[in-house]
Amino acid sequence: MPSRIKEFPNRFAELPASDKVGLLRTMVRIRAFETRAEMLFMNKKIPGFVHLYIGEEAIATGVMANLRKDDWITSTHRGHGHVLAKGADTKRMMAELFGKKTGFCKGKGGSMHIADFSVGMLGANGVVGGGYNIAVGAGMSAQIKKTDQVAVCFFGDGASNRGTFHEALNLASIWKLPVLFVNENNRYASTTPTGYHLSSARVADRAKGYGIEGYTVDGNNVVEVYDAATTLIENARKGKGPAILECLTYRIKGHYVGDPEKYRTREEVQAQQRENDPIERYFAFLAGKKAADEATLSALRAEAEREIDEAVAFAESSPLPDPEDALDDLFSFSPSEFPEAVR
Repeated sequence: MPSRIKEFPNRFAELPASDKVGLLRTMVRIRAFETRAEMLFMNKKIPGFVHLYIGEEAIATGVMANLRKDDWITSTHRGHGHVLAKGADTKRMMAELFGKKTGFCKGKGGSMHIADFSVGMLGANGVVGGGYNIAVGAGMSAQIKKTDQVAVCFFGDGASNRGTFHEALNLASIWKLPVLFVNENNRYASTTPTGYHLSSARVADRAKGYGIEGYTVDGNNVVEVYDAATTLIENARKGKGPAILECLTYRIKGHYVGDPEKYRTREEVQAQQRENDPIERYFAFLAGKKAADEATLSALRAEAEREIDEAVAFAESSPLPDPEDALDDLFSFSPSEFPEAVR
């Protein structure tokens, strides 16, 4: 793993033992959800596309452990882990994947468009780079209302090449908005390796162009992610402005379920899965500290499986959206009714 730009204070050490195990619980829940989603999609239970977060669980977990319910996040097409870690209901998540009326978007959004404003989840986004300016808008609202809320924008390495990235970074910088931009650098923008599509050595290097701080951490080490996020989110709350936190990770599964993965070798993937799995690494760390054992891990996995079983049962028993509801929740206007809107 490349060297860090900065070593952050060890705030993880201050966590109660139950919260340390809680980080493992969140990662296990995400993995269980994603594993089941893959199986359901392959069995034609889920329509559309599914992009899995397997291998990246430490990032959502470490960052979200520092957020309050009233803080905001924006997500990506690979957003299930973000939604779960922010506290959204698992049953409604699964129902949305199934396209059911009881889902968060009433079955109309699917995997890439889950949102739950009640927990500050402003939405996953099928548009690459679509979350930047939504997060900036949320940060702007906190500044205007003079609250200490923070917005976190998750984005991939490929999305850092979109125009919205530069628009958002510039505006957040000049207004010192409370936004943390969290880059999940999983080494591939769909099928293109970072060594080809990035003009800089690191996504975090791009922070320099906007006069803000940029840091790179091991995104498969939940302790390191947690420590970095703790400091940067506290800074944002105190009015010190935005920052980029680049988390180096690896996407174990293909870009989407069914991806033929011709752009990388099976040996590369197996090596990463064997040596760099964030759950296995964190469990080994806790076990070494006598903070968890195999019984703990088994119990967490069984708990997660029960939760997912209940979510699937809820989704399967839920009704499909009614055809007559197709145009509900849409906004439209006539220029003749609101002439000022088209001036």
